[in-house]
Amino acid sequence: MAVLGSTGTGLSAEESSQRLQEIGPNLVNPHRQSGVGVVLLRQVRSPLVLILIFAAVVSALVTEWFDAAIILAIVLGSALLGFLQEFRASAAVAALQARVQLRARVRRDGETRVVPAADLVPGDVVLLGTGNLVPADGRVLSSTDCWVSEAILTGETYPVEKKLGVVPADTVLAARTNSVWMGTTVRSGTAEMLVVTTGGRTVYGGVAARLALRPPETAFERGIRQFGYLLTQVMVVLVLVVFAANVFLDKPPVDSLLFAIALAVGIAPELLPVIMAINMAHGARRMAARGVIVRQLNAIENLGSMEILCTDKTGTLTEGSVTLEGGYGPEGSSSRQPVTLAAVNAQLQAGLTSPLDQALLAAAGSVDGWEKLAEIPFDFFRKRLSIVARHGDGRTLLICKGALERVLDVCQSVGTGPPVPLDSLVRAELVRRFEEWSTDGWRVLGVACKAVVPTESFGPSDEEALSFIGYLRFADPPKPDAARAVADLRSLGVEIKVISGDVAEVTSHMAGLVGLAADRMLTGRQLNEMSDEALWHAAQLTNLFVEVDPTHKERIVAALRRTGKVVGFMGDGVNDAPALHSADVGISVDSAVDVAREAASFVLIRHDLAVLRDGIVEGRRTFANTIKYIITTESANFGNMLSMAAASFFLPFLPLLATQVLLNNFLSDFPATTIATDRVDPEMVARPERWDMRSIRRFMIVFGAVSSLFDFATFGALLWVFSASAETFRTGWFVESLLTELVIALILRTRRPFFRSKPGRLLAASTIAVTALTFALPFMPFAQLFGFVPLSPGLLLALLMITAAYVVATEAAKRFVYRKLPAVGFGARPGGQGPS
Repeated sequence: MAVLGSTGTGLSAEESSQRLQEIGPNLVNPHRQSGVGVVLLRQVRSPLVLILIFAAVVSALVTEWFDAAIILAIVLGSALLGFLQEFRASAAVAALQARVQLRARVRRDGETRVVPAADLVPGDVVLLGTGNLVPADGRVLSSTDCWVSEAILTGETYPVEKKLGVVPADTVLAARTNSVWMGTTVRSGTAEMLVVTTGGRTVYGGVAARLALRPPETAFERGIRQFGYLLTQVMVVLVLVVFAANVFLDKPPVDSLLFAIALAVGIAPELLPVIMAINMAHGARRMAARGVIVRQLNAIENLGSMEILCTDKTGTLTEGSVTLEGGYGPEGSSSRQPVTLAAVNAQLQAGLTSPLDQALLAAAGSVDGWEKLAEIPFDFFRKRLSIVARHGDGRTLLICKGALERVLDVCQSVGTGPPVPLDSLVRAELVRRFEEWSTDGWRVLGVACKAVVPTESFGPSDEEALSFIGYLRFADPPKPDAARAVADLRSLGVEIKVISGDVAEVTSHMAGLVGLAADRMLTGRQLNEMSDEALWHAAQLTNLFVEVDPTHKERIVAALRRTGKVVGFMGDGVNDAPALHSADVGISVDSAVDVAREAASFVLIRHDLAVLRDGIVEGRRTFANTIKYIITTESANFGNMLSMAAASFFLPFLPLLATQVLLNNFLSDFPATTIATDRVDPEMVARPERWDMRSIRRFMIVFGAVSSLFDFATFGALLWVFSASAETFRTGWFVESLLTELVIALILRTRRPFFRSKPGRLLAASTIAVTALTFALPFMPFAQLFGFVPLSPGLLLALLMITAAYVVATEAAKRFVYRKLPAVGFGARPGGQGPS
């Protein structure tokens, strides 16, 4: 401690602040909220924006200064629009994530304070307890039955006891019992540690730096990447073909190049990254308002796609406020002795504190006169905890409580009077009574003890030849709204599977009360005998997994995912962390232990399925609104840009100037920035859906063809009915193409007839505003700067009639598509054609 300039009372706030500035935050990969400049630069980092800048440079090199200025103005406008939305989104997400950041109890100025783990510095004294993630590398200053799981670093399954002492400097990490390491988990007990190393200098930080692993790519991210590859290929081909064809037709090379580049940009949804960030940030804020904190934005899509939810019953389906109904002797009659001895065990233990212990102490009150000598901590394999305690009258007892079967395993007699051997008949009667109570919904523990002679140490091997004292009977009734929440999730297409360490009878009774089928059940013992391949099949057909241990939870989740399902896991304990990490959607609660919250993608403010139900609906809304932008934008862009490319081959002039194409694209994207606030029809969130590249590609082709059909009708009207000049043709085509892009967004945003689905207020208002601007542009004083000329009333009327016919045709095509290709559009239903 002297080397680090610290004392047992820790550092002063001033000293810790100074060290934090010198050393940096205690983060493996320090990440700061992006500043104004960084967010702004991100807007021009896109390849699409770089293409625009390249077009501006080409214009400037050939002294087309006005074209260059217009292109740069549009780039700047798009960048500012994206910047404002993304900066707001970034700030909102940072505020939400700060609510669930890892914290640590530390001694500062001689007082115990709770501070962000990122603020820890060498020399800090940190207090550790059961369920805590160790926040840095350090030395143990004191410990009480502290056992730490180091599997994340060593791969060893069993926890290691930590205690004060000295070990040789060359000792391997797994044998350094006087040290704790960042990222490991306190499984039981308490300890004080002196922080020695923080951040990337820790053992965990070194491993992370060497591996530099990226998080697994989600299905949505994979689809976006594949979509980007497709658009890039289309853009390259389009630029080369259009440029070459127009040059071959003796059109100005510079104008042809700028036109080809503008078409390539026009076919791509350049605001897609911004729209996704806005949608997910907006969804995260809405979910936070409903009690769901999003820790990983990309997981929102998985939450909406979730088909199976695996959860424990305690606190989720039941009240979680366990009460002790009473104690009973081996013969089944009411007895105070099991309660008293179990209360001594619960009061003196330093290991995991469960709701059962709290209920026991509340009913028994303080038990005085006992001094703790040793503890054999609880683990998830023995499922029992023993305390060695000495009473003031000189008695020294080893008191054991835990799962009845595991307690009986270490007993050889029954009662505290004359010894009654625990033979097979007596055990069968004890188990029969336990099963009878469990079937009635009671949670039952066993209590046993024996007199011992105090020694220097005790371990699991000392749990033998005990005498069974009796039962503890607890009540944990279902939540009043649990049955409704289960029914609501089922109506959303989410299947619930209960994974519980409790006995089969109790779990089955509870399941029946909340409306879950209790006839399809697997026990932990059956899981042990089952191969992975057999479990893949059995897991789909099973509703209740009972008497399981932590390794079973992770294995069940993996089996369900292996069948192609999107699986969520909800847990709040140390033993839930592996399953939370392996699930598609890890869900924890605000009151969970550190390791569970850190492993989860979502944190619920309340341990309640109703909160989760609301979160699922919000996740699906977010997903639906993102898909809306993709299909509406690409359906319009794909048709319009191909039509313009084709028209450029037979027209004696370019159908639109490059600046007009870019202005069209910019104005049509403006309403898209409000799509995150759009209303979502109930049927879009009724079932889990996934993003499907093939379906969206078919969607683009169908509606792109419809768009092109009316584009050519517009060309014909302009050329043969109105004998339009080049300027009039471009102005009329600009108005019509922009109108169709605006109306298609209102049509394709819903599977219903568009007039039966009301859009969000911001989307409707922005669409009306851009529509009004579209008609006004040709008549504005600066219209000639963009190459526009005023249009006659007759031509405007004709354009309106073509747009109205387009609306009717698109609506008819939409009905056809959804009738013939039900998976097309807003994602594919799980199990359909889309990628999982």
